[in-house]
Amino acid sequence: MSLFAAVDLGASSGRVLAAHVGPGRLEASEVRRFPNTPLRLPDGLHWDVGHLYLEILAGLRALGEAHGQPRSIGVDSWAVDYGLLDGAGRLLGLPHHYRDARTGEAVLDAVHAATSPSALYPANGLQFLPFTTLYQLAAESAAGRGALGAAATLLLIPDLLAYWLTGQRAAEVTNASTTGLLGAHDRTWSASLARLAGIRPEILPPLVTPGTVVGGLRPEAAEETGLAAGTPVTAVGSHDTASAVVGVPAEGENWAYISCGTWSLVGVELDAPVLTEDSRAAQFTNEAGVDGRTRYLHNVMGLWILQECLRTWRRAGHRWALADLLGQAAALPPSGPVVDPDAPEFLPPGDMPARVVAAARASGQREPRTPAEIVRCVLDSLAAAYARAVRAAEHLSGRRVDVVHLVGGGSRNELLCQLTADALGLPVLAGPAEATALGNVLVQARAHGAFGAPGGRRAGGGDVSLEALRALVRATAPPTRYEPTRTRTVLMPSPPWRGGAGGS
Repeated sequence: MSLFAAVDLGASSGRVLAAHVGPGRLEASEVRRFPNTPLRLPDGLHWDVGHLYLEILAGLRALGEAHGQPRSIGVDSWAVDYGLLDGAGRLLGLPHHYRDARTGEAVLDAVHAATSPSALYPANGLQFLPFTTLYQLAAESAAGRGALGAAATLLLIPDLLAYWLTGQRAAEVTNASTTGLLGAHDRTWSASLARLAGIRPEILPPLVTPGTVVGGLRPEAAEETGLAAGTPVTAVGSHDTASAVVGVPAEGENWAYISCGTWSLVGVELDAPVLTEDSRAAQFTNEAGVDGRTRYLHNVMGLWILQECLRTWRRAGHRWALADLLGQAAALPPSGPVVDPDAPEFLPPGDMPARVVAAARASGQREPRTPAEIVRCVLDSLAAAYARAVRAAEHLSGRRVDVVHLVGGGSRNELLCQLTADALGLPVLAGPAEATALGNVLVQARAHGAFGAPGGRRAGGGDVSLEALRALVRATAPPTRYEPTRTRTVLMPSPPWRGGAGGS
């Protein structure tokens, strides 16, 4: 058995996990968890990346003390956000948070006035979302902020943390593919897209693929962690969804996934991008996956809405337990209101219960009044959105879907899993909740020969494929199956491939 360290950063918390991996064996345990709390400063909403780095160092020290020296360390996080370094490697200000108000429809309109959506979509293959890196950079460039002019390197969050650990600057391709600056077909940086974003192409670092050793642990980082200097830091699917898809315990190819956390990413895995006009109109995105696969997916707002409801109630002095609210919500009849969780009013922080009530009212439905009714409305709405996205992915890609895998923290929400099965009329296989961390570890383990020879070869020949990695997840973390119990008619917009929200 070989020991690997996984650093897994989410939008609300981060953790460091220890994993023991070998042929037929996969055991992971959390050694440190810490909050990821944004900072609201006079110039906007930021990530406290210095705090995250200190917590990672502390987590790696705890891992070494409890389990010993790992063979490798891998880092994954959310997408799109970035830090800027000057020529000496100094960070030029705290990275902005993707929920910061500096981006919005006006930024999309300005970019799309320079390059039409119908031309931009085939170039980068991405859903038009105002927080995509391209639009963030365009907003920063238009504001004339000096950091862009002084920047020598742009690093996405996991790449920035890997740089601090190793001193090496690189961009892992699965996360780079979320920026809007990567070509949809060749998966290389596009000079024309960089210029559209208002940046110099030369600040974009060299690209690496999952399984590449980025560098060894710097002596200073080794001293802080108690680990050996030179411990490999290995690129994984550093976009957390890319790692989560590796950790889906799927079999065959007729499946869809829902990576369900603060965001929900709903889609299918393909061999090539889908860049049709119907795909653009449906707001589907083509992101790079591990082993050259394409993650063809739609972003759904996710459990953020429920999380913000709970925060709002806590701030008002209420201490309702989520388990109690879910139990009350499950007892409600299936005829409650359904809202669009992707509506822009649900993106920023704030009084989310009031926004849910207002959305139901504006659509002419009965308003949810109690906390349990609001929770049920949120979950029914997410289930309806998941069903809509899965059916659209099936239609647009030509890939039949017979079963849906729901992984991530949302897989622990039994009511959401059942409502999703009901909305789809398909079985939902829930779990593992730790799919992202498992995918992170498995890519490291394959690269370092935990299943045979280094580089993903079995002893005696043959590749260790993604399918083989998923079979290991299936054997060691079998999912829970939810069968549809009824057919429910939900209020949904027209299918997006028939003229739904598209480019501006």
